[in-house]
Amino acid sequence: MKHLPRVLIVEDEPAIAELIAINLRHGGFVPVLAEEGVAAQRELDAVLPDVILLDWMLPGQSGLALARQWRKQARTKSIPILMLTARGDEPDKVAGLDAGADDYITKPFSTQELLARIRAVLRRRAPESVKDSVTVGALALDAATHRISHQDQELKLGPTEFKLLHYLMKHAERVHSRSTLLDKVWGDHVFIEERTVDVHIKRLREALGAAGSMVETVRGAGYRITAQV
Repeated sequence: MKHLPRVLIVEDEPAIAELIAINLRHGGFVPVLAEEGVAAQRELDAVLPDVILLDWMLPGQSGLALARQWRKQARTKSIPILMLTARGDEPDKVAGLDAGADDYITKPFSTQELLARIRAVLRRRAPESVKDSVTVGALALDAATHRISHQDQELKLGPTEFKLLHYLMKHAERVHSRSTLLDKVWGDHVFIEERTVDVHIKRLREALGAAGSMVETVRGAGYRITAQV
């Protein structure tokens, strides 16, 4: 028997949740409803879904807090999460992605768009994940221990900046377009705006401090990391 993808819908507005559920059933999915975090966790403990549709504004824990929590748990960290929200501002989108969401859909949205995005995260190839160590100039990154140092001084980076730096360092001196970085760092994210990359590059440079200038902008082409002379 063919496996029907299970979608956990965490949404506290019953009318919206039910509408999504009906459309998912018609689209060949098995919807499971939860109104808030505690109920959602109960569902996750029982059966892991293939995708989580997570509303930003929830009673109790926010969707953002739940996304962070589930990303830290070994059992749930690889489940694709789509944030549902009325917040369309760029900083909110970045906050959602930083918390671990795989995609972001702003209300109101069309059923076709929602189904397309769910299918996209299900078929998306996983981002590169290798536990190696790499050095560029005085910058060293150990993926196994998640440590980064510059001139033997340890640096602290967020998870997205870490993945971005890891990819750039593995392919040092090469120029990477924004779309390539989205593909290789985030996964095959067809729906995330390319400007998101610029925000994370800016954060990466700030976190690298003195080594920030190693991350170069190549006008009209993208970004690269180069060893400082």
